[in-house]
Amino acid sequence: MKGPSDSLTTERLTVRRFTLDDLEMLVDLNSDPEVTRYTGGVKDRAASEKMLRERILDYYDKYPGLGCWVTIERATGETVGMHLLNHIHGEPDIQTGYILFKRFWGRGYATEMCVEVLRYGFVTLGLPQIVAITDLPNTPSQHVLLKSGLRRKGERKLAHPHYAASEAFAWFEVDAADWLAERARGA
Repeated sequence: MKGPSDSLTTERLTVRRFTLDDLEMLVDLNSDPEVTRYTGGVKDRAASEKMLRERILDYYDKYPGLGCWVTIERATGETVGMHLLNHIHGEPDIQTGYILFKRFWGRGYATEMCVEVLRYGFVTLGLPQIVAITDLPNTPSQHVLLKSGLRRKGERKLAHPHYAASEAFAWFEVDAADWLAERARGA
């Protein structure tokens, strides 16, 4: 996903890079209190625009191959939400994650693309390890991460101001060799 036209595709989904034209979608995604309950809360238009420019678009140039990507349902062309493979704020660790519009919850989309993002990170980018975090009460996302092949490794408090409101996060990680071996065995 180093180039603007690159994408990842699964049976039902595709992800592509964000563009400035995706601002309205991001504003909609960030304005739903249920969707953003575990992602830092509702963001207004200005905060969504700042996120799009600084955390998403500028990030593509700083860290080629990594980023946040728009997730699209292939059958309908509808935007499902976003998946990511990027640095945890203020940390060297590369994380996977996702935020989906509520109407797409419960369809297995988070897991389906998370597995593809992990494969891309390990096979294409050669990352040695990928991690993930969730708020402790966010058990549905923890289940997605476990199904995707990550392992729960306790809890962590993160120092970056972005995470100041959280006491601790559920911490997940998986090494490339372990994840690839599990997939080869049909996990």
